[in-house]
Amino acid sequence: MASSSLFLLGALLVLASWQAIVAYDPSPLQDFCVADMNSPVRVNGFACKNPMDVSSEDFFNAAKFDMPRNTFNKLGSNVTNLNVMEFPGLNTLGISLARIDYAPMGVNPPHIHPRATELLTVLEGTLYVGFVTSNPNKLFSKVVCKGDVFVFPKAMIHFQMNLDHDKPAVAQSALSSQNPGVITIASAVFGSQPPISDDVLTKAFQVEKKLIDWLQSQFWENNY
Repeated sequence: MASSSLFLLGALLVLASWQAIVAYDPSPLQDFCVADMNSPVRVNGFACKNPMDVSSEDFFNAAKFDMPRNTFNKLGSNVTNLNVMEFPGLNTLGISLARIDYAPMGVNPPHIHPRATELLTVLEGTLYVGFVTSNPNKLFSKVVCKGDVFVFPKAMIHFQMNLDHDKPAVAQSALSSQNPGVITIASAVFGSQPPISDDVLTKAFQVEKKLIDWLQSQFWENNY
């Protein structure tokens, strides 16, 4: 009897651990949970709007994803996010979208989405894409063309670059979270506020302090 109880307890612990691992976003417990962006309630996600007040408009967003975006910045790219912050109907559904526009030779710099896997589809142009694994940091990269699809696993550092010197490129991404988050590596390391100690960065990057000081003095522009 005791062994059966221990087995049951162990099975429950394994199940609980597995659910914690695979549940990137809160799992829906009803048909939908349109985010109430005005609710004072703070939860992991957003409180639900009263279902009686929900309409078809809550499941629609005039995103204009067919319209080119402005890529006139240092990176030569523009990311247009469509997550729960812009589209409350996505709350608890575990999905969001992004349109990425690239100027000729534009780059979406190395970054991570801490809460999502990303599935990228090339709509126009040719991109060099890739991601780097956790230690020992193997690079997986490929040149992808119109109609091709590439996946970036959750929380891996990844990037894209338009290889054409003359023509822009466009891609669209589906992400496995209503709010994937983004950490752009260069701006996070060298542009954080307050800044990371240059003693830490000098030791970590094994370069001279003056180079770290110069990097921290730059204006780190984001593309979203």
